[in-house]
Amino acid sequence: MSVNQYETMTEAIARLRERGFTAGFQPVADGLRDPESGKTFRAEDLRLVEFHRFEGATDPDDMAVVYAFETRNGARGVVVDAYGPYADPALGEVLRRVHPV
Repeated sequence: MSVNQYETMTEAIARLRERGFTAGFQPVADGLRDPESGKTFRAEDLRLVEFHRFEGATDPDDMAVVYAFETRNGARGVVVDAYGPYADPALGEVLRRVHPV
């Protein structure tokens, strides 16, 4: 699994998109949803390929993690979440059940 190799969150998302992680997944109760296709993927059908954590040195609002996921059927996308007390609990539940590469 990759550690942070990008300077900014924007760069991470752009490079991941170039590598085929084009879906903008949203966490839902039992997995991730691709709002563009309308498909929902259960946590068991997801693999966490890599993640990149960004710390806001001057602005705590910049503290975020970019997660890159791949589904069992080959769809690839990203989820951006805060970390710490502002993290999305639905995504936290998905991450507990998803399989890393």
